[in-house]
Amino acid sequence: MAKVDIIDLYKQFGSLEVIHGASFEIDDGEFVILIGPSGCGKSTMLRMIAGLEDTTSGEIRIDGKTVNELAPRDRDIAMVFQDYALYPHMDVATNMGFSLKLQGRDRHYIEECVKAAASILNLEHLLDRKPAALSGGQRQRVAMGRSIVRAPKVFLFDEPLSNLDAKLRVQMRSEIRELQQRLKTTTIYVTHDQTEAMTMADKVVVLNAGHIEQIGHPLELYRNPVNLFVATFIGSPQMNIITGPAAQAYEAHTIGIRPEHLGASQTGDGWKGRIVSAEYLGSDTFMTVETETAGRLNLRTGGDVDFATGTEIVVQAAREKVHRFDENGQKMADWQQPRSHDTSKAE
Repeated sequence: MAKVDIIDLYKQFGSLEVIHGASFEIDDGEFVILIGPSGCGKSTMLRMIAGLEDTTSGEIRIDGKTVNELAPRDRDIAMVFQDYALYPHMDVATNMGFSLKLQGRDRHYIEECVKAAASILNLEHLLDRKPAALSGGQRQRVAMGRSIVRAPKVFLFDEPLSNLDAKLRVQMRSEIRELQQRLKTTTIYVTHDQTEAMTMADKVVVLNAGHIEQIGHPLELYRNPVNLFVATFIGSPQMNIITGPAAQAYEAHTIGIRPEHLGASQTGDGWKGRIVSAEYLGSDTFMTVETETAGRLNLRTGGDVDFATGTEIVVQAAREKVHRFDENGQKMADWQQPRSHDTSKAE
């Protein structure tokens, strides 16, 4: 286990700067997720930590030691790739123990390490199989097992679940998190999937075009996004963004309200509108409502709400759940002034 420090990190490819002075700390044993849209620089940053990409400037420290000039094999890290990177001609046991063989470890030591890792990952019955005979989830476990046998200071994961189907991704999220908590190994995990970030991470680093937008616990990012980018990137379904008179009623350029923080009724104050689509999933109801003053809004309500498509309703929001943003997209102070919720009166 080790603490990782990223200090004023820059990366350029020719004249193109893709990482712009990133700095953050990862505590010993912490599970940190780097998240952002495609092209934001998250995988490049992970590859710099791994030593697979050179840094343009800045410093990377692992366990207090600057590693910028060290080869990947000398950084005491283990990386799990998106495509698993297993040797197809080797069986599971040989794949898992191959890095130890390259280190010159004796056969008995390798067998014991592979056996221990296989037990952790429930791979004992698969040790003599080739990768082609394994499912996607089993291949992912083998790739993790190959990392575990090395007992590294830091695990690095580069979008490891992107090739799995939806059901298996849910299962593997739980397994990876349980494994990390059991081993207590410092872990850096890259994904574009905010559900993975919300359910797995101790801390999330949100990247946008090579800049760090916000760092914090998943619930902190959800509850207190610092700007519009974080507000719309974190949370599923995505936050509703409202401009115009409905936002001006809150003395803001833009307001944001999460679908789960909106209610619907056929009477009372609020944004009047018509349901244009509805999905009834038992425990939840998802509705899209075209309103007169706030535009199109997405709602997530309890399953007992069963208004039919085409119904005229009133959409209501608790003021303490409304996020206000200025003209630059930065978060403003929470709304305090009491006033009628009927935003149509502001017109």
